[in-house]
Amino acid sequence: MEYTEERIHGIVLNQRKFFRTGVTLDVKWRIEQLRKLKQAVIDHQDMLSEALHEDLGKSPAEAYLCDIGPVIVEVNEILAGIRRWAKPERHFSGWMCFPSTKTTVYKMPYGVSLVISPFNFPILLTLSVLAASISGGNTAVIKASSKSAASTRALQKLIAETFPEEYVTVIDGGHDVADLCLAERFDKIFYTGSPAVAKHVLEAASRHLTSVALELGGETGNWCVIRKDADLKDAARKIAFFKLCNAGQICININQIAVAEEAADAFLAELKREFVRQIGEQPENNPEYPKLITDAVYEKCVRLTDEYRDRVVFGGTGNREARRFAPTILYPVDKNEDIVQHELFCPLLPVVPFRDAEADELMETIADREHPLSMYVFTSDRKWAEKVMSTQQYGGGCINEVCIHMMVKGVPFNGTGHSGMGAYHGEWGFREFTHPQTVLTGRTRGNLSLREHPYAGDAGKKKMKLLKLFER
Repeated sequence: MEYTEERIHGIVLNQRKFFRTGVTLDVKWRIEQLRKLKQAVIDHQDMLSEALHEDLGKSPAEAYLCDIGPVIVEVNEILAGIRRWAKPERHFSGWMCFPSTKTTVYKMPYGVSLVISPFNFPILLTLSVLAASISGGNTAVIKASSKSAASTRALQKLIAETFPEEYVTVIDGGHDVADLCLAERFDKIFYTGSPAVAKHVLEAASRHLTSVALELGGETGNWCVIRKDADLKDAARKIAFFKLCNAGQICININQIAVAEEAADAFLAELKREFVRQIGEQPENNPEYPKLITDAVYEKCVRLTDEYRDRVVFGGTGNREARRFAPTILYPVDKNEDIVQHELFCPLLPVVPFRDAEADELMETIADREHPLSMYVFTSDRKWAEKVMSTQQYGGGCINEVCIHMMVKGVPFNGTGHSGMGAYHGEWGFREFTHPQTVLTGRTRGNLSLREHPYAGDAGKKKMKLLKLFER
């Protein structure tokens, strides 16, 4: 189907009409829609898994672990809490408002939302955001990625069979179609992708003063810092798993490792062993290893590897036809080189040595750059680790672990600055897609003349005394 300006405008208008019927305000109705979404994912999981394999070469287990299963977990968390989250809050208005003592905060949906989802986790990062939008009582236009075409087709089928177009619909197409969507007046926009495109999204949203949430990878990438006292074998095992996952095409993945030079050789030996143990000696020929999304990403890996060929200590090989590129360790890389100042989003892994005694100086360098989406530290010095994690600015992270902070229920996920704005998952997603409206219920009797003129003379002095009393 071709999506023209007129077609997209009509979709938005119809969704706005549907929203104004008030149907989505009913929390019971939202729960029904969330249950429909969950069941649709369960019923279509084979189709979704096949699409993920076609787009990204994911095996069924990885597809379920990283893309399909987490959607079900997310919906379950929302279903367990939505009645409580959506309940209006009652507040005492305070003596300054006497005799009107009752104030209510309603959690109102924004209205018509636009969800722009990425290619790397096309099911999870579409349907989990949709679940948040539904929980808040919004309608949704989903602009899915043209790069993950098979997954977009699968999403279109799943959504079309589950919801009417005036409530939820999936639009495909390239950047031109995305721009047609952004030209419309939406009430909420949720974009997942790169900081560069996020600026374009914000600019478009500013024309309508639309509320925006951004989930971004971070301009200068996510750091993993390994101190000399770390459990190197444990760190290597976890990092190898993470870097192999989706061939490094993950917004929270490790962009570069900083390892204490006192432990660098031992750590690199462990990391190489773990890559081989987990994926084999020729991962580019292993059908379980995911592929890169486009030829352009593959060629970027080739180009950067050739630039650092003299520092490739592991990997550096690929299968162009299969679009698989081996996890590739580059060592040593200086912390100021260009390759560690940009998000790579691929299997390349620059390793930056530093003196363990200068760990705090390294953290200052990281703090001076754009805020990452994730931060990881491996060390047995828990006091230092907690100090770092409580003073650095980033989206989220782990001490002696990788990635699974985003799987914890009840906590927010997203970044800050170049790694995002807003937050979602569970109640935080509900909050992101609702606006708190404060309503005071006035009384018609017993009103005081405190706020009324005159303010001068004896009357003013008496009012001043009462005001100061009430403000205590």
